[in-house]
Amino acid sequence: MSILITGSTGFVGKNLIAYLSENNEEEIKPLDLRQPFDISEMNNVNTVIHLAGKAHDLKKTSSADEYDTVNFGITKKLFDAFLISDASLFIFMSSVKAAADQVEGDLTESYIPDPITAYGKSKLKAEQYIASQQLPLGKTYCILRPCMIHGPGNKGNLNLLYRLVEMGIPYPLAAFDNKRSFLSVRNLCFVLDEIITRRDLPSGVYNIADDKSLATTEVVNLLSIATNKKGTGLLNISPALIKMLARLGDVLHLPLNSERLQKLTENYTVSNKKIKQWLQKDLPLNSSEGIILTGKSFFKNK
Repeated sequence: MSILITGSTGFVGKNLIAYLSENNEEEIKPLDLRQPFDISEMNNVNTVIHLAGKAHDLKKTSSADEYDTVNFGITKKLFDAFLISDASLFIFMSSVKAAADQVEGDLTESYIPDPITAYGKSKLKAEQYIASQQLPLGKTYCILRPCMIHGPGNKGNLNLLYRLVEMGIPYPLAAFDNKRSFLSVRNLCFVLDEIITRRDLPSGVYNIADDKSLATTEVVNLLSIATNKKGTGLLNISPALIKMLARLGDVLHLPLNSERLQKLTENYTVSNKKIKQWLQKDLPLNSSEGIILTGKSFFKNK
């Protein structure tokens, strides 16, 4: 039997395949959803891991229909095929954004979803479809909601912070006092491998995050350690001025825009207690170790 993985060429997919190749004996079968597929793709498959999807577009050039077609429509088709296949486990990679774009306190699975963006709404729609279907005996599903994932090959907001550190530019957003959750891709792969191997996780929704949330200023300091850039420094520039510059970035398509500023400075902490209660194991990396590992990968690949 094998593990079918969609989105195998993406950031998470590449890391997951490398991890499973070292830690799991089952055959891995990538599935390219850009090509037509049918139930035969699930022959001799016991686990389906659906990673493929349309990512959140910071440039706002994607329509709601595009998100709906990919994140809901394709997920529905794949899950329908799973229901009539011999596979017994379906893992859907959703997002914390399916629950909320902004949170107060720690985000838990009991939070009533209220996404704002088309991306979050499309992920939630897919979640709701999966949860609404009658499961045949012996089948389970796991909906995973990761927070900001980082690691080797990551090109997100941590890359922007890394470039500041590498150039020795003091972090200009130190006046924003925030905490947010991160997720090392290695920790994510560890959780996925545990789910696949143990096969006793009850069907449901699970937040995935590192154990400790970090302030962005802490992340900058950790990236400084990773790249041996001592004394990068922090600047306490007026938040009002920074927000004005971000609005200018919206118009001029600069690296710092309003949405990226929000991601860098917002409070967004995610509870992983539900999945940890099931795991009864420590994650391989603590939050600081994960950030340092990502920083070193940037340094190595520059």
